[in-house]
Amino acid sequence: MSKTVIALVGRPNVGKSTLFNRLTRSRDAIVADYPGLTRDRQYGTGRVGSTPYIVVDTGGLSGEQEGVDPLMAGQVQSAIGEADAVLFLVDGRAGLIPADESIASYIRHFNKPVYLLVNKAEGHKKDVIANDFYQMGLGEPFVISSAHGDNVNEMIENVLSDVAQDVEDEDELDLDKHPGIRVAVIGRPNVGKSTLINRMIGEERVVAFDMPGTTRDSIYVPFERQGELYTLIDTAGVRRRKNIKEKIEKFSIVKAIEAMESSNVVVLVVDGSEGITDQDLTLLGLALESGRGLVIAINKWDNLTPDQRAKIKHELEYKLHFVDYAKRHLISALHGTGVGDLFKTINAVYHASMKQVSTSDLNRVLEQAVLDHQPPLIGGRRVKLRYAHLGGLNPPRVIVHGTQVDKLPQAYSKYLMNVFRKAFKWVGTPVMIEYKVTSNPYEGRKSNFTYRKGKSESQAQNAYLKRKKKKKPQQKRRTS
Repeated sequence: MSKTVIALVGRPNVGKSTLFNRLTRSRDAIVADYPGLTRDRQYGTGRVGSTPYIVVDTGGLSGEQEGVDPLMAGQVQSAIGEADAVLFLVDGRAGLIPADESIASYIRHFNKPVYLLVNKAEGHKKDVIANDFYQMGLGEPFVISSAHGDNVNEMIENVLSDVAQDVEDEDELDLDKHPGIRVAVIGRPNVGKSTLINRMIGEERVVAFDMPGTTRDSIYVPFERQGELYTLIDTAGVRRRKNIKEKIEKFSIVKAIEAMESSNVVVLVVDGSEGITDQDLTLLGLALESGRGLVIAINKWDNLTPDQRAKIKHELEYKLHFVDYAKRHLISALHGTGVGDLFKTINAVYHASMKQVSTSDLNRVLEQAVLDHQPPLIGGRRVKLRYAHLGGLNPPRVIVHGTQVDKLPQAYSKYLMNVFRKAFKWVGTPVMIEYKVTSNPYEGRKSNFTYRKGKSESQAQNAYLKRKKKKKPQQKRRTS
């Protein structure tokens, strides 16, 4: 089933961003910067609660000018329109003000489940601080503290439970019905995404259908090419919603997230004539978070001048250096140039991300990596990498056990990723490394010296060694 989408709405400075960071357990929220929306809309995957979900943070509403700031209305309208539930935050310390009532009246028009959250309640009695907000008619308020996490877990569990009951009749997305390599094609509006999809499947062989039960209406296109089965996931078709501008309908961050999570390989299409934009980097960040194999296609290459081609190549080097493992293709979706090579890379990335590796081979590579480049000293002690095993595929996930491994710097983790990728030819896919600290069986145990001498363990051991040195060796008895 598609992930639940939850939108955070409220006045400025009521704690929406703090709650967003609390729910996503991250402070590097992805900013969706694209035409028609303001810069402070943020998307992230919720990790607080029993099930994952998508959180959308919106800009603050002033509640002025007939109930809502018109400059922010488009942003909030789009966020609420694609959400399954709305969390309406108010400031418990400030109490109920007319702006909150105006925003509540505005939210009611969307006919979405609304949950009233009375924030900044730390140090106050719940009944007293929530008393003023009952008159808003939004049901029982949740009294929380997004800064301290008070009652946040209980609140989100309640919301997820209610939303699950509302959508329990929806059909689940059965990935077995979509055979072969599932490829999500993502990109900004008008970058040639639909043209590329038609070129990949062939105009005469397009078999597109709307998958029932998926809340985001992604289009799944199954086809066969040279004996290999594929399913293209197109995010271009977005359901039209009332009073939403057309350019917003053409693109949805939520649809892109869901398409990537149900795919094996992600193809990011970039318009070569416009270069690498902030919106492209936003989608790239989402692709990295999904952990899927990645291929970058620079479209409209045949229409670029030599100066434009030199510029885009330079941008690829300094803007996309953090995804140097992803192969870049210079293509023309309209004329088909380079599309055949795109299929070869998709196949290579898929088979690499699904490649099984034995534990013995992993440990052999790990041992050689440690010999070539020793882990650093942490607190005067060398970090020890004892053994590793494969914890999952698509993306490959390596579990490394050892002592102090949780304190390894990021640079050494990147070194291990590159070593594993090169050794096992994990091309085009991120390599996830998780560390498990090996427990010390003697931790917490004290030696007999400590009890006998009343000193610390190290002092007792040193005293014992000194006494041992002073003792003379016993002379051997003479035998006749």
